[in-house]
Amino acid sequence: MEIRPILSTLARHKIAAALIVLEIALTCAILCNALFLVTQRLETMRMPSGLDEDRLLMAQVNGIGAQTDADVRTQEDLAALRAIPGVTAAVIVNQVPFRNGSWNTALGVRPNQPTPTLTAAQYMVGEGILEAMGLKLIAGRDFRADEFRTVTELNRSDDPKALASPVILSAQAARKLFPDGNALGKVAYMANIPLTVVGVVETLTRPTQMDGNRDSSILLPARMNFANGGFYLVRVADPARREEVAKAIERTLEKVDPNRLIKPVKSYAQQRSEYFAADRDMIGLLLVVSALLLLVTALGIVGLASFWVQQRTKQIGIRRALGATRGQILRYFQTENFLLASIGIVLGMLLAFAINQLLMSKYALPRLPWQYLPIGALMLWLLGQLAVLGPAWRAMAISPAIATRSA
Repeated sequence: MEIRPILSTLARHKIAAALIVLEIALTCAILCNALFLVTQRLETMRMPSGLDEDRLLMAQVNGIGAQTDADVRTQEDLAALRAIPGVTAAVIVNQVPFRNGSWNTALGVRPNQPTPTLTAAQYMVGEGILEAMGLKLIAGRDFRADEFRTVTELNRSDDPKALASPVILSAQAARKLFPDGNALGKVAYMANIPLTVVGVVETLTRPTQMDGNRDSSILLPARMNFANGGFYLVRVADPARREEVAKAIERTLEKVDPNRLIKPVKSYAQQRSEYFAADRDMIGLLLVVSALLLLVTALGIVGLASFWVQQRTKQIGIRRALGATRGQILRYFQTENFLLASIGIVLGMLLAFAINQLLMSKYALPRLPWQYLPIGALMLWLLGQLAVLGPAWRAMAISPAIATRSA
C-alpha cells in the first residue's frame, strides 16, 4: 500500500492528527516511566533479608516506670521463651531488616578516619543470633559466650580499648571495608573503637533501604534489654504453628512480669508486609493510572478513526467501486494509525527521558533503562491496531452503491 495518499489525507486534518499524536506521546512517556517505577518497587519488595523469615516472630515489651533490673528480667524472659514448646531459639535484638527506623554507624579502616569507608546498619544482638535469625555464615565463626556484654555495661565506659569488640560483617560490608582480601582477623574502626572481624554472613539487609548500600550491616555482641530499645526475636520449628506460639509468647511474658505492657506478637512476614505497604499502594496507583491512560488513548483512537470513517464514506465507496477489496480498506486505516502511533511514540520516548531526568533530579531515582522504551512502544502499537479495528471494520463494510448514493 502506498503511504503518500495516507500522508496527503493526514495533512488535510492536521489538528486532529496532532492531537492524537500528542496523546500517544504523553501516554508513552508516562507508561515507560511507570513501568520502570513498578519494576523497581517489585525488585525492592522481593529483596532477600538474609533471615529465615517464615519461622520468625517478634515480641516487644515496655516497662512501666523506671526499670532497675531490666537486664536480669530480660534474661528471665529469654529463658522462658526458649522453654516454650515449638520454639527453637530466642534472642534480643535492636532491629531487623525492613523496619522503619535504623541504628547505623560509620566505619573505617583507621581510627577516627575523616571520611568513613561506609555507613552500616548496627545490629546489637544477644547469644544465639545466627541460629535465631537463620543467617548463613560464609566465613569465620559465631560469637563466643564470653564475648557478649550488656549495653548497660558498655555505656559505663568511654575507653576505646575497653569498648573493643569482635564483629560479624555482612558480605557487602566486608567487600567495601576490605576489597583487597579476606576480612577475617582484620580490624575496622567505629570512630576510635577497634572491631575485630571474626565472621562474615552472606546477607543481612539494612532495616531501611539506601540505594547502593542495601546490605552493609554489622553484628555486635552487645546485649540489649527490653527497656533500652531491645525486642525479642523468636524462631519456631514449624511455620504453621506461628499463631499458636505467638499466643504462648504473650502468656509467657505476662507470667514472667505482669507489670509491663506487652505488645501483640507479630510474625516477621507481617512486619515485612507492613514495611512495604506504601510500595504496594504506589504500584497499585501506577498500574491504575497506566490503565486509565491506555483506555483514554484507545478511546481517542476509536473516536478519531470513527470520525474519519464518517467523513470519508464517499471516498471509501469510490475506492470500493474502483476495485479496492475489504482487506485493502482495513489495511489503509491500520497503516494510518501505525504512522500516527509511530510519530507519537518517537516523541514519547524523548519525553520519557525528559521526565526521567526530572525524577532523577528531584527524587534521586536511577536513569530509565532503554529497554523500557521498546516495551512501551510495542504496547502502544498493539493498542492502536486493536483500537482502530472497530472503525476499520465498519469502513470496509461500506458498499459502493450506498457510498455513491450518499454523495
